[in-house]
Amino acid sequence: MYFHALIPFKPVNPKTRLSSILSQEEREEFARIMLGDVISAVRRTGCSATLLCTSAYDCRDALVAVRKEGLNEAINWALPQFHCPALIIMSDLPMVTPGGLQRVVSTKADMSIVPGLGGGTNVMFVKKPEDFHVEYYGFSFRRHLQIAEELGFSVEIIDSMRMSTDVDEPADLVELMIHGHGNAREWLYNNGFTLSIEDGRVKVLRNGAEIV
Repeated sequence: MYFHALIPFKPVNPKTRLSSILSQEEREEFARIMLGDVISAVRRTGCSATLLCTSAYDCRDALVAVRKEGLNEAINWALPQFHCPALIIMSDLPMVTPGGLQRVVSTKADMSIVPGLGGGTNVMFVKKPEDFHVEYYGFSFRRHLQIAEELGFSVEIIDSMRMSTDVDEPADLVELMIHGHGNAREWLYNNGFTLSIEDGRVKVLRNGAEIV
């Protein structure tokens, strides 16, 4: 089955909750690296992607649409234009794998969904995107299930540690550094981040100082 991926991305001043450990320049670079891991996983499924960017951004591996409005408005602008099933995936999922995405898009249901930790929505695959709309933020996972029910869509909920773990907070780096496999994990190690075990708890250090 052919599908097209939609990836929201904020090129300028992203990941503000990482400001305590990364400068703005570092956050922008780290966000680009994570995005690259996501695009790579999408492309290795044999499908293409469009970035929904909040400002101009050059990307050789995906189409780019610049949308100034909010996340929901930008995605809901794009969905009616799809002429094939749509995969909506966040750009901060650097542990995603092609096999994981294949599991998502192989659903026999009308749509599949991967909840994020804390009640968000990290990945959705919708076979009839022209009929669907998104409502991110807050408890969006339950809201998207409600929208699907209102439309009469069957839904498969996919439990995946790798796709449920988005990188927003310093504590999220632990999982990436333990379980990651791509360039985002390598970037952290190359920029002074290491893991340490003390009193049976895994901690993240940067240049020897504890951050998590």
